[in-house]
Amino acid sequence: AECCVALQFHTVRAMLVGILLTPLSAVLAPGDTVTVLGASGNVGKLVALRLADTFKVRGVVRDAARARAFLGDKVSLYEADLRGDDVTAALAPALEGAQGLVVCTGTTAFPTQAWSPSGREGVSLPVLRALFDAREAGGLGAVVEAAIASLSASGFNTPTVVDEVGNYKILEAWEAAAGASRKRLVLLSSVGVQRRAEMPYPILNACGVLDAKAAAEAAIVADAAGAGYAYTFVRPGQLFGGPYDNNYYLGTLFQLDKDAETREVLLGKGDVTLNDDPQLGTLRSTLAEVIAQTLECGAGENADFTCVNAKGEFPEPAVLRERLAAL
Repeated sequence: AECCVALQFHTVRAMLVGILLTPLSAVLAPGDTVTVLGASGNVGKLVALRLADTFKVRGVVRDAARARAFLGDKVSLYEADLRGDDVTAALAPALEGAQGLVVCTGTTAFPTQAWSPSGREGVSLPVLRALFDAREAGGLGAVVEAAIASLSASGFNTPTVVDEVGNYKILEAWEAAAGASRKRLVLLSSVGVQRRAEMPYPILNACGVLDAKAAAEAAIVADAAGAGYAYTFVRPGQLFGGPYDNNYYLGTLFQLDKDAETREVLLGKGDVTLNDDPQLGTLRSTLAEVIAQTLECGAGENADFTCVNAKGEFPEPAVLRERLAAL
């Protein structure tokens, strides 16, 4: 009985701390509408399902039929392609009056099937062709930049198209569809965005993924300041763990998944390394729970934080909320 009372006390205290530190205008209420962009991705689908426990969730996907099998009826699905010409109109039904927005769109750091226009085709030949065509652009860096620009113009899911320009389009569409209803935006970003000149991040940024995410973050900060909503940037490490369908990340392809004992959650303010091991990764299921609790308790307002897993058990909900409230 004493343990139950203590747990209830910590839960209430964590919720109160989160609420007191957050302006009422930025706090989402149960039943508010939250739209998840990228709801068919391996993180996005988990986020959408978890958020549906508390909010009315709309999921934006490219293929609703494929996403429905996993998401069931808990999430209302809307189809849109961020590479289209009129994204504002395409996203309008999904974003109309949405108080919350979670952006889980993103592509891989290096060319994989995820870069292909359909997301399910090989890209080796198109990438080699683009590199060959750009061979006279200058040094190696200039050649790579020219090749990626060519792929972007051809409709490939490059970091520029997905992580940068795609987010610009999302912000414009949310303003047009939700206006003053906007309260909270969460962007699934990455470690290394603010440290992309420090090793090993220049390697991860070879195709510009960290530059693209940095540009998106800057745009969100400016937009939030002008519109009056709150933002949060969640920075995972190398993603691991299920679900495994539609999964083209290197850690999964090379079976680098951590064992089941790696479930403790470490949170750190800003873009930081949380211990001496720069290879700490993040479970996709952990991201879903952290993002959901961030929105439920109003934590991490106008801030960014790193989220990785370490050896140990997953923390109790009250403990995780206390950690989030302390950010």
